Amino acid sequence: MTVIRYSEAFKRQVIEEIARGKHRSPYAAQEAYGIKGHETVEKWVRKYGREDLLPKRIRIETMNEIDELKEARKQIRILKAAVADAHIDCCLEKGFLRVACDRLGVTPEEFKKKHPMTLSDMRGSNGVT
Repeated sequence: MTVIRYSEAFKRQVIEEIARGKHRSPYAAQEAYGIKGHETVEKWVRKYGREDLLPKRIRIETMNEIDELKEARKQIRILKAAVADAHIDCCLEKGFLRVACDRLGVTPEEFKKKHPMTLSDMRGSNGVT
């Protein structure tokens, strides 16, 4: 396997040629010099702070797509808040269980084994359906 290393002077020369317009893009310069790797010259451009030479991406969206994106972001915020609330509720319930078990003098594991009450048992005992 052959490893090719490019000098700093060569890298700067390629970037300068792109800046002067000799190559229309980092990819074109890469092709002209036979430089391997699909992002090698782009990495050089970033390394030397010349991001202005990189191709720009412009995304054109319909109003419907923009509205869908806004709605999706809103739903994500709502779901994140719901997950956070559920996590807090779970932590509180674990804390209450530990306190109750401490007062009963048992561990939570022992309590769960000794009290195999199910949700259906609870519904029948307190009238909740």
